[in-house]
Amino acid sequence: MEFYDIKVTAPDGSEVAMKDFEGKVVLVVNTALGCGFAPHYKALEAMYERFHDQGFEIVDVPCNQFAGQSPESDEETHATCQLKYNTQFPQMKKSDVNGENAIELFKFLKSKKGFEGFGKGPKALAMSALLKKMDKDYKNNPEIKWNFTKFIIDRKGEVVARFEPTENMKDVEKFVESLM
Repeated sequence: MEFYDIKVTAPDGSEVAMKDFEGKVVLVVNTALGCGFAPHYKALEAMYERFHDQGFEIVDVPCNQFAGQSPESDEETHATCQLKYNTQFPQMKKSDVNGENAIELFKFLKSKKGFEGFGKGPKALAMSALLKKMDKDYKNNPEIKWNFTKFIIDRKGEVVARFEPTENMKDVEKFVESLM
């Protein structure tokens, strides 16, 4: 299976084929409005506006698997994102990213880029402490650790980077820019 073979479900039940993004740089992210990392939406939208005309896409997959931080309906999530963060990029149907009900997109992404750590700084230390309580072996499995984990797919459909939510959004933007 390749990235372009995968389809995800939009809030209206239609399918969105990753093949539609062939030849583009794609950022896939799992999100939750109630998360402390929700301000990443602002940086994501800024990147979308900056790079979209150069072939950049964002695939936003809301997820309620982390501390129940996305209890809203798909419609409420979309409306809030547009109102609060002026998002223009496509948002998919709320889905699981871990476990037996994880959607194929995230199974694929995790198989290509595993967890490599939270980096340094206070947010990284806090996430490490939280994850140790939830999963003592969290460092050794590829599962999504929290909301706003980002995967970057290059123009050839290769998964080239995984950014944990603790990583600086400026670093994410620099990486995307290097692929434009």
